[in-house]
Amino acid sequence: MLSGLSEFFSSGANWVFLLFAMMAIGGALYMISFTRVVHMLMSAALTFISLAGIYFLLEAEFVAVAQILIYAGAISILMIFGIMMTNHRSGDEGLTPPLHTGLAFIVVLAFFGILFFAIQNTLFQAAPPFDPGNDNTLELGKLFFSKYVIPFELMSVLLTVAFIGAVIIAKREEGEA
Repeated sequence: MLSGLSEFFSSGANWVFLLFAMMAIGGALYMISFTRVVHMLMSAALTFISLAGIYFLLEAEFVAVAQILIYAGAISILMIFGIMMTNHRSGDEGLTPPLHTGLAFIVVLAFFGILFFAIQNTLFQAAPPFDPGNDNTLELGKLFFSKYVIPFELMSVLLTVAFIGAVIIAKREEGEA
């Protein structure tokens, strides 16, 4: 069962993957453990950036850059504006109870054990050889602007309508205050 473990740790890319995976898991755990919204936001951003690192390791550069631009950048900024525009009580909030922390640790450990057992007992097929001449970002761009141009444009219209609706709601609440 542990025969593939020494082979796994002999590669530097696997060590980097393990680092990014631990950062993503740690950020997600901190996200649900913190009680202050800004701390939760920073933990979520750490998770998003760690996932982008994993995408880079998988040679999915477009997805990695989109992950950083959209999630770690835009959504984090959007959440900061949401925090600034809402009222919060100024009192200190308590820490997560130790029972919740212990229970979360046990659940994460059990989940890790199940995943470790499942991965060790699965036979994976060999991946096809990677062609370095293939530019996946170029191919994605061609697909976006040929076969999927209508859904791409509809999504941009939907996001614009959502943005305009958010501005209208914010202006309405500003007038009431």
